[in-house]
Amino acid sequence: QEQLVESGGGSAQVGGSLRLSCAASGGISSTNGNVLGWFRQAPGKEREGVAVIYRTGRVDVAASVKGRFTVSQDNAMNMMYLQMSSLKPEDTATYYCAAAIVPVCLNWYSASCYEYWGQGTQVTVSS
Repeated sequence: QEQLVESGGGSAQVGGSLRLSCAASGGISSTNGNVLGWFRQAPGKEREGVAVIYRTGRVDVAASVKGRFTVSQDNAMNMMYLQMSSLKPEDTATYYCAAAIVPVCLNWYSASCYEYWGQGTQVTVSS
């Protein structure tokens, strides 16, 4: 059964760092043809795409976090990571990892492209 489980959230101070992990099971991986993503959602706001791992293994991060966040994966361990540094209060949100089954989508930063979601992990950044 396909499943995604996030971990690594918590509290950090402004300028600090956190690393989120996402454990995939049930055959979910970019090498199996899935596009993988990291999203976040703050209270009262829409779910926002943060990073994408394409089926080719190419990675990309959103402009809002570029230079501060990096995304990576370990295919052997079926893990995906989001390294967050220089954290800001506006990074406070629940962070989700996601996987897409359908290989085509207009905008991989859109939540509507993804069928599988983790339960989310909370990140709180304070000064």
